[in-house]
Amino acid sequence: MLLKMLKKDFLRKKIITIAVFIFIMLSATLISSGSNMFIDLSNSVDYLFEKSNAPHFVQYHSGEFNQTSIDEWTQDNELAKIQQTAESINIHESNVYFKDNPTPEEAGVMEMGFVKQNEHFDFLLDLQSQVIHVSEGEIAVPIYYMQKENLKIGDTLRIKNDKTQMEFAVVNFIRDVQMNPSIISSKRFVVSDTDFENLKENFGVIEYQIGFQLHDPGKISEFTNSYRLSDLPQKGPTIDYKLLKTLNALTDGLIAAVIMFISLLLNVVALLCLRFTILTTIEEDYKEIGVMKAIGILPPDIKRIYISKYFAMAAGACVSGYILSLFLNKIFSANIMLYIGSAPKSVIQLIIPFLATGLIFFIVLFFCMLTLRRFNRITAVEALRLGNTGESYTRNSFFLLYKNRFFNVNIFIGLRDVLLRFKLYALLFFVFFICTFIIIVPINFLNTIESDEFVTYMGMGHSEILIDLRHTENIVERFGDMVTYIEKDPDVEKFSTLIICKFNIINKDGYEESLLVGTGDSTVFPLEYLKGTAPIGDNEIALSYLIAQELEKSIGENIPMVVDDQIKMMQVSGIYQDITNGGKTAKAAIAPNHETALWYMVNLDVKTNIDEKMDEYAEAFYPAKVTDIDGYVDQTFENTTSQLKLLTLLAVIIAVLVAMLITSLFLKMLIAKDSSQIVIMKSLGFSLKDIQLQYITRALVVLNTGIILGTVFSNTIGQSMIGAILSMLGAPKIEFIINPYHAYILCPIGLIIIVTITTLLSIVSIKDLNMSDMNAE
Repeated sequence: MLLKMLKKDFLRKKIITIAVFIFIMLSATLISSGSNMFIDLSNSVDYLFEKSNAPHFVQYHSGEFNQTSIDEWTQDNELAKIQQTAESINIHESNVYFKDNPTPEEAGVMEMGFVKQNEHFDFLLDLQSQVIHVSEGEIAVPIYYMQKENLKIGDTLRIKNDKTQMEFAVVNFIRDVQMNPSIISSKRFVVSDTDFENLKENFGVIEYQIGFQLHDPGKISEFTNSYRLSDLPQKGPTIDYKLLKTLNALTDGLIAAVIMFISLLLNVVALLCLRFTILTTIEEDYKEIGVMKAIGILPPDIKRIYISKYFAMAAGACVSGYILSLFLNKIFSANIMLYIGSAPKSVIQLIIPFLATGLIFFIVLFFCMLTLRRFNRITAVEALRLGNTGESYTRNSFFLLYKNRFFNVNIFIGLRDVLLRFKLYALLFFVFFICTFIIIVPINFLNTIESDEFVTYMGMGHSEILIDLRHTENIVERFGDMVTYIEKDPDVEKFSTLIICKFNIINKDGYEESLLVGTGDSTVFPLEYLKGTAPIGDNEIALSYLIAQELEKSIGENIPMVVDDQIKMMQVSGIYQDITNGGKTAKAAIAPNHETALWYMVNLDVKTNIDEKMDEYAEAFYPAKVTDIDGYVDQTFENTTSQLKLLTLLAVIIAVLVAMLITSLFLKMLIAKDSSQIVIMKSLGFSLKDIQLQYITRALVVLNTGIILGTVFSNTIGQSMIGAILSMLGAPKIEFIINPYHAYILCPIGLIIIVTITTLLSIVSIKDLNMSDMNAE
């Protein structure tokens, strides 16, 4: 009996049933794939850390040091399990040539470090997650450059300077537990021990990675404080196990979260369609429901008949969505598989996505039960007497046709119908609202990341050119010569210097803690502060959002900082956003400590052509990195933006298809509902074009209302949602950088054109309606 009912109901409303089925299936597919992506990411990161035997703490250092002191300190430290010091030869891009390219690699923010395979831990892996071994004349290249330069096995890489040249054959590509993400501005290449010694003699500057593994990784904070209080090498940044895991999971985790969010929005669309379907069914079956009540069938039993139909549809859609997700998982997890690798599959990887799909099923079922409570308000007498719900137009004496003086008659009729039957059009409105939201939020976020203004969320002021000097001999003298050159350059409009140093502060627990502090004038290229202003006096300091949260400090409060071996009270003048260096940095207008300086930077604006000036400075200040702000942001977030572009395209395609499908279904059902009124209008002399214009007006009025509110919510609620995600990285108050052409012209006009065409195609059946149909009815 149930199968016969399902078949009959499907044949009667097959289009809307198929639409609801598809939306529930897509929602189930995306939530299953999104949850699978989270599990894949978590398992793959754990597997990468296991196979590479990841370090728990790494201190980067440039300059001389005493390895014996490190060995003795490690032996005396109860937390340390094993220590390893690795060398990296940092070679400038201008000395590196890929393939047969006669020109060297373009200058950028990435540092190229050439290393030999480690002995004890922190192994560099190949694409099968096996430890890489290369022979003399061979090289393994990071995945970042494999994608950027479109490299293949067998391609060549040359390193040359005025004295010598070395050529290598690319034999493998690297998964690097430390430097996989593009947001980390260093990449390691693996060469043989013999080639490493030859490179060491002829190229680059040596940087040391002083790594540790602990007996208990959970005590990393205690170990870090212990190391910072020691006299061991600290001229460079540090990175720990927790931060490595966060950085490796950052890009794909963000994408997985957005996929699941789109899934939930699609489920909302499905629920709205389902509600519309249920209410329409109740109206069509009103008399039959009255008969069932009159003969004594209880309301719960009647509800059970209807709920069984939606139970079957939801179950079928969710199972289909889950099966479809099994085929799509490889597409969604492709970036994870490439950069991090595939961990062995576990049973939980099948169970969690299945449970997520089950959640969609129960949400749909619960919503159906809520909607079917309307049965409780239906009486047998009323149903048999009226034969329908009795809903009609609301009387409105202020919006009458004969009072219209401004609009075309057909436009007025279409507008009036929307206003008087807005409850009927609510489904279409919410669908257009959600579609606009799905399109605008990813587009605005992508535009924000790609904009050079995004640099303000990286703890930097906006300038035209950025010069970065690090890991080089006589760095203080070189930097002084650079500043002198810039000061005398008449083409420079304004500039400021920034020296990043490590200073110790006293944290809330009373322990010393190392903090990266940018010393210099922060007012020339100011940051946008969440609170307060830039530090001006030598007793003022500005904190990044995350370090202010960690220290529980606000504007006007003091922080003890060790300056020149003395405790100095620094007053918090401002709090800014920064997603670099783990989100924990500071700015202060104090003298730099060259002993702990990590890198030297110059920001400047010029009066002449930027590209010409960059070429001039790159030659004059070699081996400093010279980039424009656009290039700096692009290279730092290259992998993130490429993933986000694919996701944005997917969101636009889904939203457009949803808008087309729902518009078509809604109008077909509306025409069926209004068939008698359409026939009457035809008999009164309204032409086919007149009636078509009325329906186009209805669709566009609802669409434009949905677009306007969808855009407003995208730029407010959507912006806040992105801010909530980025607050974990150090940017809680992101403001969309909107491209007006995309957000306010291209997207709305595109939707208007698509909806108009869909409307015209959906109302073709109007011409076939005539008086005989009305008489038959």
